Amino acid sequence: MIIKRKLFEKIEKYIESKNAIVVTGMRRVGKTTLLKFFYERISSKNKIFLDLEDPLNQAIFNQESYNQIKSNIERYGFNFSRKGYIFLDEIQLVKNLPSVVKYFYDNYDIKFILTGSASFYLKNLFSESMAGRKYLFELYPLDFEEFLQFKNIQNKLPSFEEDVDRLTYLFFSPLMDEYLRWGGMPEVVLKESAEEKELTLRDIFTSYFQKEVINLGDFRKNSVVRDLILLLAKRAGQKIDVQRLSIELGVSRQTIYEYLEFLSDTYFISLLSALGGTDVAVRKQRKVYFIDTGFFSFLSSSASGSIFENAVYQNLRNLGEVFYFQKSSQEIDFIVKPSSGEMVAFEVKETATSSDIRRSGKLGSRLGIKNVFVISKNFREESGVKYLFQLPEFKLV
Repeated sequence: MIIKRKLFEKIEKYIESKNAIVVTGMRRVGKTTLLKFFYERISSKNKIFLDLEDPLNQAIFNQESYNQIKSNIERYGFNFSRKGYIFLDEIQLVKNLPSVVKYFYDNYDIKFILTGSASFYLKNLFSESMAGRKYLFELYPLDFEEFLQFKNIQNKLPSFEEDVDRLTYLFFSPLMDEYLRWGGMPEVVLKESAEEKELTLRDIFTSYFQKEVINLGDFRKNSVVRDLILLLAKRAGQKIDVQRLSIELGVSRQTIYEYLEFLSDTYFISLLSALGGTDVAVRKQRKVYFIDTGFFSFLSSSASGSIFENAVYQNLRNLGEVFYFQKSSQEIDFIVKPSSGEMVAFEVKETATSSDIRRSGKLGSRLGIKNVFVISKNFREESGVKYLFQLPEFKLV
């Protein structure tokens, strides 16, 4: 049975529109499951599902003429003379696909639902060839609410507005610890034992390295990318010192910049910029977070506070654009800038105190941010303290 993700509901609104739907996200985050969900929901028989990791399916599109591609698809029983639905998985593996999709989109009544795992390829090529013809969505590992759904936990999460009592905290605390340790990759969450979870995480990482870094990245020294990943795992939540990384790895700063962008664009890490200010040096420094705490924990024995901060970021990124703020010794971990509405700030602590709340509130006021919240890992009987398991219920207004 397919477990419905939150993104499914957003996409459902556009499933009958003309525009193509493009879903990006890390390998094995659930994109194929999403495609199968909507493929099964489409009542029309004039539909086709092709996995482009299959070389035979790739060959359908590796033709010199669009007519030949059309004939190849028709062999599967697809009828171009009436409305149809074409589902394509892992489209980054066929380099000429954007132009193919544009041609059939413009000349036939075809609804395309597409997935891929490399945002730099999809955003750049599709922005040129499919401008005004597509809706772009990003699928991430499970947030905490989805994690509970996959674990078949029926208890309702406390709302962000309410203060959490000790009993509620004690119920969610072991689930939160599991989420921090193993992350939100759907395959991992569904495994029962710690051994199975670790083997699955290792397999996902190996698959990512083989299919994205080695095949798609085509770097001269793949070992440098591997070593960079291991160094970043020790620095999650910290500002990236490109100069130091270049010295440690024995490559140029430009190479480090290129590798960081690749890891970000293939959804393995996220790079956070500082909120705009007058200090140019600070603005240029970015912080690194992993797309999922499971990889973070798997690759490094990092402090629990860093893992927790990474998990908070995972549950904030769907709310809007995320920044950090730093000026001299003053810092706020996350500032969320939604597409509409006012900015909201979040400070992350292992054990929050009343002084943390006051200090963060004052700094937020100086920045003109009305809503500032302190997120605590450990229970604190303090009014105003919030917890990771409340974040999925948070709504920006």
